[in-house]
Amino acid sequence: MKIIRATLLSLFLIVHSITLFSQNTPLYFPPLVGSSWQMIPPSTLGFCPDRIDSLYHYLEATNTKSFILLKDGKIVLERYFGTFTQDSLWYWASAGKSLSAFLVGQAQEEGLFSIDDPSSDYLGDGWTSCTPAQEGAITIHHQISMTSGLDDTPVTTDPDPANCTDPSCLQFLAAPGTRWAYHNGVYHLVHDVIEAASNQSINLFTKTRLFDKVGMKGLWIDHIMYGRARDMARFGLLTLANGVWNGDTLLHDQNYLYAMSHPSQTLNLAYGYLWWLNGQSSYMVPGLQFQIPGKLIPNAPDDMFAALGKNDQKIHVVPSKGWVVVRQGNDAGLPGLAGLVPIAFDNLLWGYLNTLQCGSVATSEVGEASLRVWPNPSGNVWQVDYPGVVSGWTLYDAQGRQVRAAEGLSEMPFRVDGAGLEPGGYWLKVVVKEGVIWRRMVKG
Repeated sequence: MKIIRATLLSLFLIVHSITLFSQNTPLYFPPLVGSSWQMIPPSTLGFCPDRIDSLYHYLEATNTKSFILLKDGKIVLERYFGTFTQDSLWYWASAGKSLSAFLVGQAQEEGLFSIDDPSSDYLGDGWTSCTPAQEGAITIHHQISMTSGLDDTPVTTDPDPANCTDPSCLQFLAAPGTRWAYHNGVYHLVHDVIEAASNQSINLFTKTRLFDKVGMKGLWIDHIMYGRARDMARFGLLTLANGVWNGDTLLHDQNYLYAMSHPSQTLNLAYGYLWWLNGQSSYMVPGLQFQIPGKLIPNAPDDMFAALGKNDQKIHVVPSKGWVVVRQGNDAGLPGLAGLVPIAFDNLLWGYLNTLQCGSVATSEVGEASLRVWPNPSGNVWQVDYPGVVSGWTLYDAQGRQVRAAEGLSEMPFRVDGAGLEPGGYWLKVVVKEGVIWRRMVKG
């Protein structure tokens, strides 16, 4: 294991050196205090004013409140919409998970715990409904890689089962490390592990280890981080700089940093330690128990890793470009693989980002917004329409089991019959000439 980790570290350092060389410019870090932040005229990067305007119009039309694009730490684009300002606070949603991943690395480096420790060492015995042996096999690593094996859809009377941390909500389903499932309750307990190991509240630990060092402000409320757009940009810049802020190394552990932004297991290659990863051969999303072929965000660079949250809260970090992209706002309103970690907006956003330079050509994937489903929710039948060639479709339940399918379609719209299916959420995979479109279906 030590040999493998050493090899991974060597590879990481080589790639990181190449990345820094390709940027050919040192990173800039804004002052810790005040609103001063060096900017780059967009024209120096070859951005066309009309294409910037098109991007801003798109952002405004998709319920965006703030948008920032950094290049090597300097602000290239920054725009606020409606009544939102530079000092407005907003929730990070699940994008805050990625911040927690950095805190876990710092706690481990301080010797407060090892991520290979059983979680029960810090949460106490009986934090789940598992047997002692089952519970003792769950480690902090399983918590931050979403592989605890605990049921992400437990039968419980709790009004908010997805976020519930009571033992009755944490039930055994599979051996740890054998099943990937997005589980907010298990993630929330990562904060409890840090608090127990450090004897500090999660807010004090975050402030002293991270915020004070990089000039960030924010507050955890019920495990959700609230802060400004520039706070998210500062965190993105810290991760772009490999855990170093203006010469101050906040996380020395290169093995951990590498693992954080690379596949943490083989079940969902697009997931590191609470970070989403682009450029992998397949990915999984919350609520589905099967792998989807292809990259998470096809229009984005392969080396991008991202903090993603509900209602399209985003931090995109792209080492090869020296870019950090931040978006706050309400749900962009795009159909497709949405829910706790929506990604349809990300792909269309990168369609605009890829064309900012004068003379560049759009790289769009599939016209996801062109596929219409109604009514949704439905009682028994959904109508589906698409202005193109549809060769077939498959309907899956929430566990990834095929429940309906059809091929050789010649007429639009087509019907998806839900008669006999249990009420709940389903996923429709539609194969079109341009690729594959996914749509969430709900049976009432």
